[in-house]
Amino acid sequence: MAGERQFRGPIDLHAHSSVSDGTETPSQLVRAASAAGLGTVALTDHDSTAGWHEAAAAARTAGITLIPGMEFSTRVSTASVHLLAYLFDPSDAGIVAETARVRQARLVRAEEMVERIGVDYALTWDDVLAQTTPDATVGRPHIADALVARGFALTRSEAFAGILHWESGYYQPHYAPDLVRAVGLVVAAGGVPVIAHPATRGAGDVIPEARLARLVEAGLFGLELEHRENKTAAKARLYSLATKYGLVVTGSSDYHGEGKPNRLGENTTTPEVLDRILKQATGSEPVFA
Repeated sequence: MAGERQFRGPIDLHAHSSVSDGTETPSQLVRAASAAGLGTVALTDHDSTAGWHEAAAAARTAGITLIPGMEFSTRVSTASVHLLAYLFDPSDAGIVAETARVRQARLVRAEEMVERIGVDYALTWDDVLAQTTPDATVGRPHIADALVARGFALTRSEAFAGILHWESGYYQPHYAPDLVRAVGLVVAAGGVPVIAHPATRGAGDVIPEARLARLVEAGLFGLELEHRENKTAAKARLYSLATKYGLVVTGSSDYHGEGKPNRLGENTTTPEVLDRILKQATGSEPVFA
């Protein structure tokens, strides 16, 4: 597919806008990426492509290359796993149906969590909606922002470490497709799947090799290993497996604006890896400056 036109570096392949849980609109995010010195940025909002059009227009104006993408919510047994999906067809029926189901499940989960929290804290659903933008994928980050606004936490990170922690008693999971199935959906839509920050839980919880082999067979293309939350020992093991199975290794910031301490460009992807991703993709095109 792509590759004929030249993209620019540095390259950050994981960033969020206010369409999901970032604090900047897609156009503001693109301008922030340009101001941070990036030449290429991927927009990867949770379970949504609603920001692609706005980000594309901003990228052309800002003189930066945009990689349209998404962070797909998936599950392995009871564990939540995020899958970065690049350059797929946003109109693909399978992707459209599954992401709509995930977004609805996120919304129901958020409403139920707020109801639980509201028993002990003066928090309402209106407080949460006040922290969102139209068409946003509502989730726990917006609840966290509402808790901060109401004075029950100092920062979003503090809210996640406390009231929103999975052991707090307020947490509940939401529907997400099995990871192998999600990889297949992305590939069928012409996209390139890369597991997001797969080494966050330490060496004991690294993806077992047998499971990784099944994912590769389904079309997994890479692992996001250069990410601030990946544990060193686990990352080393996954580097070895990536080499064995011919997977690309990406680096990204996972930028959320002021929603997280992560800064644009703090980890980056090499031009050679991005070129492989572009050559593999058939679903949609990069937006070249």
